[in-house]
Amino acid sequence: MARGECNCGAAQFEIDADLTDVFVCHCSICRRSTGSNGIAVVVVPNDRLRWVKGQEHVTTWRKPDSEWQTWFCRTCGSPVPGENNAATMFAPAGCIVQGGDALRVAHHVWVGSRAVWDEIGDAGKQHPEGFRG
Repeated sequence: MARGECNCGAAQFEIDADLTDVFVCHCSICRRSTGSNGIAVVVVPNDRLRWVKGQEHVTTWRKPDSEWQTWFCRTCGSPVPGENNAATMFAPAGCIVQGGDALRVAHHVWVGSRAVWDEIGDAGKQHPEGFRG
């Protein structure tokens, strides 16, 4: 069982799954959304993530003319879990505060779009575009 929360603690969640693989997205949209080199997430089946408190603090923003969307705490602005597809959710790896000891970067996606200053130095497999696994 893993536990996570936003920066202010208003939105808290639990993940009932063994977490190992971290996916880091380096696309320009994720870079602008986070202000860093991208975003690191774990992919979780929808039925394995449960909001403990504060789901009403979660809001979303959808990029116009795009399917890209991000979820964040409306109080502190921290990214929080959100929909990936009908079966899975993205949970930001940096929000996991307990139960993430086995997490390791397994995949870097949209590496072809990464910032020129972004040097990848771990063993995660690099994908020029999205993950097709």
